[in-house]
Amino acid sequence: MNIFNVEYPVVGMIHLLPLPGAPLHTKSEDVIKRAVHDYQSLREGGVDAVIIENFGDAPYFRDSVEPQTITWMTKVILSLNIDIPFGVNVLRNDCKAALAIAHAVGGHFVRCNILSGVMVTDQGLIEGKACNILRYRNLLNSDVEIWADILVKYASPLTDHSIEYAARDTVYRGLADAVIVTGSQTGEEPRLQDLSAAKNAVPHTFLFAGSGVNTENVESMLKHADGCIVGKTFKKDGKIENPVDTKRVKEFMKIVRNLR
Repeated sequence: MNIFNVEYPVVGMIHLLPLPGAPLHTKSEDVIKRAVHDYQSLREGGVDAVIIENFGDAPYFRDSVEPQTITWMTKVILSLNIDIPFGVNVLRNDCKAALAIAHAVGGHFVRCNILSGVMVTDQGLIEGKACNILRYRNLLNSDVEIWADILVKYASPLTDHSIEYAARDTVYRGLADAVIVTGSQTGEEPRLQDLSAAKNAVPHTFLFAGSGVNTENVESMLKHADGCIVGKTFKKDGKIENPVDTKRVKEFMKIVRNLR
């Protein structure tokens, strides 16, 4: 990967409050206020990159989101004045919108929950559309990287494929630039054997541990993964709905720096 110059990069999550149009949306100014707080806390804590995600917009659309989601995510990101690598994830699986936003605001990568294959989710069947996403990136003449989940959380594969098969399919046929392995839900750590199997299947592709990484398990996770994406652990009291706690970020990053 070309965007990091450190070993074991740590990517912090900026979970946006519900955006305009979402069922739980309240005040638009609160969305920006929380996002600014979380970015500044993550930046001060020493993370290497951040992902901006419309986490508060549940229940999520299966594929394409509405226009106001795209415009508000763009507005929020521009308000942050980000000066470290950053990416965009548009839930549940609007990778095209994420790519458009990232390309417009100077982002470095997008997270695509389902790039390849077919998954059974609470939004219904979601089909990977790697063919569309890769062609759209080419159309934009963009160098934004595509980070793709392998057997993403809150989903089950329609057919019984191994994680090795899914990893190879995502990289060699879906053309993902990096891959992500998670537990079955937010805050649940991936199995070490899954990280190891995925890495062995695509040894030359960057692999992130994408959920449940904390101060107690980060050392073991990074024996199998090249980096990690952290959300819940960085929140006040370790609760996903809370704002980011700078102290918790610094404690985590101290451990990672020692591993480096």
